[in-house]
Amino acid sequence: MDKKKVLIVTQEMQPYTALSEISEIARQLPQYIQENGMEIRILMPRYGTINERRHRLHEVVRLSGMNIIVEDDDYPLILKVASLPGARMQVYFLDNEEFFKRKSVFEDADGKPFEDNADRMVFFCKGILETVKKFGWPPDIIHCHGWMTSLVPMYLKTAYKTEPIFQNSRVIYSAYEHSLGKTFAKSFIEKAAINNLEDKDLEPYYSGKNITLQKGALAYADGIIKGSANLPKDLESDLEKLDKPVLNFPEEGVEYLPLYMEFYQSMLELEVS
Repeated sequence: MDKKKVLIVTQEMQPYTALSEISEIARQLPQYIQENGMEIRILMPRYGTINERRHRLHEVVRLSGMNIIVEDDDYPLILKVASLPGARMQVYFLDNEEFFKRKSVFEDADGKPFEDNADRMVFFCKGILETVKKFGWPPDIIHCHGWMTSLVPMYLKTAYKTEPIFQNSRVIYSAYEHSLGKTFAKSFIEKAAINNLEDKDLEPYYSGKNITLQKGALAYADGIIKGSANLPKDLESDLEKLDKPVLNFPEEGVEYLPLYMEFYQSMLELEVS
């Protein structure tokens, strides 16, 4: 029997970043599910804060060289890889000098979010799907962690829905407490509209005048995991309206990794939407 393939898409991960709880979850989860019989690939951005020499990153030449279009401009995508310490796994890093070669992750030295965070996000999310196509590796589950991954569910269900490699993919979105969506300008919608997507495709990412990235991701995901103990009230309200499988944040003292594994198994039994 073939092993089920799980793609972990995350905006952060230990030991490369230590920004929030996502970093720890994204480190522990892939190893656990690999040890329990699934095949894993991990993709994340290559921030300038990640020391390439210390973590032994090197370019995957055969997979690099793609261009990703963001708002009519072409940006080269460089793919790098490193072996995860203490585990028999590799982590793939999506790199681009213009978007990621800076000495902080989402904010400048004064704590102000970068003006091009929306462009960086579109580059990353589209780059993820193009990279998987180049892998030639059809994932059974695509599990997205963090607001920077929140366009992936929508792209999978719209612009990439006819791609053979994603035909059997279930997409899970882990919602967390923090998101930078409200700092995005409305021009984000134009940036995100790749491959001639229509306005209606992006409507779930609006909430009044605000951009609500995680709300959009919830609308397109096949299953949802509450990754934080406390989610924003409006996000909790959106979750209650959805008729989708939801894994709640575990009660204190309960090990979350087996719960995630059970949720994966239940998602694999669902028909692909």
